[in-house]
Amino acid sequence: MTAAATEALIRRYYAAFDAGDAAGMPAFLAGDVRHDVNQGGTRRGKADFAEFCAHMARRYRERLADIVVMVADDGASAAAEFTVHGTYIATDEGLPPATGQFYILPAGTFFAVEAGLIAHVTTCYNLEGWMAQIGADAGA
Repeated sequence: MTAAATEALIRRYYAAFDAGDAAGMPAFLAGDVRHDVNQGGTRRGKADFAEFCAHMARRYRERLADIVVMVADDGASAAAEFTVHGTYIATDEGLPPATGQFYILPAGTFFAVEAGLIAHVTTCYNLEGWMAQIGADAGA
């Protein structure tokens, strides 16, 4: 896959995210995708990824801005940095109560691409920074 094709794939993935199309996002993923979640575990496969996206959509309303996509020359790996503009709309298990708090959070994602599909996704952000923005102690 070329670097240009990988960049287009990553941009379509984020366009689906911003459109609120959590059900459509797995179309860009390999069947056995590995999804590593910040401060969390690893999910495997499209079904687990789709379940994670649906869970997130019930608890957070987010859009991304300032997306920068960087791709290796061979197109096999990529990274994206962006700013998350969000609202915490429903309390998530193990986290402080949601009361509609707004947040703006820098984040980044690393991708591995195989056969034209995303095979590995790792997203990173500052959980303590998010907790501070929603008015919670990071130890909560």
